[in-house]
Amino acid sequence: MNMAGKLYVVGTPIGNLSDMSPRGLETLRQVDFIAAEDTRVTLKLLNHFDIKKPQISYHEHNIREKGEQITARILAGESCAIVTDAGMPCISDPGEDLVRLCAQLGIEAVVVPGPSAVISALAVSGLATSRFAFEGFLTVSRKRRYERLEQLKDDPRTLIFYEAPHKLNTTLNDLLAVFGDRKISLCRELTKLHEETVRTTVAQAVAYYGENKPKGEFVLVVEGAPETAPQPEEEQTLEQAVEQVAALQEAGLSLTEAAKQVAKQTGYQKQELYKRATER
Repeated sequence: MNMAGKLYVVGTPIGNLSDMSPRGLETLRQVDFIAAEDTRVTLKLLNHFDIKKPQISYHEHNIREKGEQITARILAGESCAIVTDAGMPCISDPGEDLVRLCAQLGIEAVVVPGPSAVISALAVSGLATSRFAFEGFLTVSRKRRYERLEQLKDDPRTLIFYEAPHKLNTTLNDLLAVFGDRKISLCRELTKLHEETVRTTVAQAVAYYGENKPKGEFVLVVEGAPETAPQPEEEQTLEQAVEQVAALQEAGLSLTEAAKQVAKQTGYQKQELYKRATER
């Protein structure tokens, strides 16, 4: 296969090394070099599968400098695989900047799909999966966090967040304060030895983790806001419709035009509205 001059976005296991795909392994063996979020973490993966390949460190603190170096090498004919510590690169991950840069430079990016904590947690959440929004980590700024949650509180889609154990209680309390009590699925240590999915409500989760110290990285899957059916408008009486015609006349419309507009809005006959308005 001709791999020259391409970027390969390669998914890696989120915990269980058996989840590494044959195509992913073959790609890592064939590329010229690997761009890794943490080369120490990726080295363990490569050693496990007996892959000897040069790495270049690529993370949020060096994306500009290293991005230019990586794309220069690809443009010169080399092939590169980008990986993250766990899961799919570019999803809440600096790899998105490298893919964007490649797009700007006309470099082909090829995806080699792999495990994703977002999709895995959603799949076992027991909540609606047809429409969802991934929000990643909420900001540590309390003001901005509340502002973001306020923007999301009426969103009917299932909402997915990442959270670290030491911030879980704060996030759960904020969710309860802004969203109210809703169903929530808390997935931790996905595909690892101590994997656990707790399906409960936000209020119950606040109580539980207030007494039990959270351990491991969490994916929170939160029920969306209830979709309220639009309330049917109360039917206007004929007298109210006639008053509306008069108001439009006072605003400068002719009687004919006012009667025509109100007829469209209310369903009353234009002629009837015209006649009643002239009798006022």
